[in-house]
Amino acid sequence: MGKTITILIIFLFSIVAFSQNYKSGDDALGIFKYENFEKPEACGSSCHIDFYQQWLQMMMSQCYTHHWDEIEYFKLAVPHSEKDSKVAGVKAGCNGCHSPVAFMAGDVPPPKPIMNSRANESVSCDVCHTISGFSGTVPFNYNYISNPGKIKYGNRSDIVSPYHQIKKNELLNKGDFCGVCHNEKSPYDVWVKATQIEWKEGPYYKEGVQCQTCHMPRSEGYNALMGIFHTDVSQHLFHGAHDPGKVKGTVEVRIHPDIREAEPGEQVKFTVLLFNAKTGHKFPTGSAEERMLWLHVEAIDSKGNIYHLKVDRKGFKGEEFTIASDTLAYQDMAIPLGLSNFKGIQRDGIPIGDRIFRMPYLDPQGRMTIMQWNTASFGPDYRIGPRETKLETYTWIIPDNIELGIVKIRAILNYQKLPTPVTEFLGVPLEESEIIEVNRHETIITILD
Repeated sequence: MGKTITILIIFLFSIVAFSQNYKSGDDALGIFKYENFEKPEACGSSCHIDFYQQWLQMMMSQCYTHHWDEIEYFKLAVPHSEKDSKVAGVKAGCNGCHSPVAFMAGDVPPPKPIMNSRANESVSCDVCHTISGFSGTVPFNYNYISNPGKIKYGNRSDIVSPYHQIKKNELLNKGDFCGVCHNEKSPYDVWVKATQIEWKEGPYYKEGVQCQTCHMPRSEGYNALMGIFHTDVSQHLFHGAHDPGKVKGTVEVRIHPDIREAEPGEQVKFTVLLFNAKTGHKFPTGSAEERMLWLHVEAIDSKGNIYHLKVDRKGFKGEEFTIASDTLAYQDMAIPLGLSNFKGIQRDGIPIGDRIFRMPYLDPQGRMTIMQWNTASFGPDYRIGPRETKLETYTWIIPDNIELGIVKIRAILNYQKLPTPVTEFLGVPLEESEIIEVNRHETIITILD
């Protein structure tokens, strides 16, 4: 009898061990089927209606179907992966974060969004709530461990569901949970996404402020339709780089002159202060090769004539990448697009001389790239860190023909998700290059006769 019980225990243990998944990253390709995961509608049609409606509006529900992501994947990443063995893994790997269910179902490449397959679910409810942990010590490159089934992981242990089991997982309260997709290394072993790492190296992590604090703010309410009232329900907003309301006001801007009165021909120096008062990571972050953040300064005289002021150079290595110019870039797009003698397209598409807060991604030939998977190195990181203050100066020789009287000097910080030249060249909807004003400030000087 004792031997029989021992065998039975070993047998039951083997079943449990077999059902528990420990594979992650590239090893998790094709280990499940689509039907192993709940459809988001199942969560949102009965119990979690409010969370579901929040999710529908956010990029988490669109990161496979979003216009730019579709173009980037099918027009650039997939053909590039088929022509260059070094980046072959991106054909499947992109979907480790952009459509995890498709990735774990081994659907490579998934059908295009127009086919309305389950790949369109992007990062769905069941993706996050079936993650039990991640492999290794650093979360990156979809190294989450997924265990789909009736157990749903959450941040509470005091609730009961009539549909599924609930298990508390502290990881869901921590920024490390976000890092599995918001940190990424390219095939050239460089960090092309490092949002969670930037946060962990910054001041907010040391103060206990997690990613969820800002991107999933808590309020009173209910976790489910039939649930009990809580004072600290995590909202499922995930608002970030694609949310104008999140972007606006991120950086404070102030401008002042060194003198208040001047005559035509005289020199005035303006100082612009930029303070990142809002983000727990660098700004811009994530897919920083795509983001444009730039400072535009102009003077408007009493008759409405506008004069564009160019930023003073600081002289650091690679500064040319951070000042808008009439320069061509992104030549490596020729590989996936099959173009010969391709000279590139305009790099910036903004007024020449404006200061750009960016970290240029460079391809193996040292050229600026928009294809992050083809990034082998970087130019200078001139983004604005959390609670960092940057000072920019603009030296202006007052024109001889300027109108006398009050002159307004205006500093405007602008943001784009994608440079206009890239949008136009690849046929991306123009909404992707919408210019969002982050902040502005004005000062005045008086022009004397």
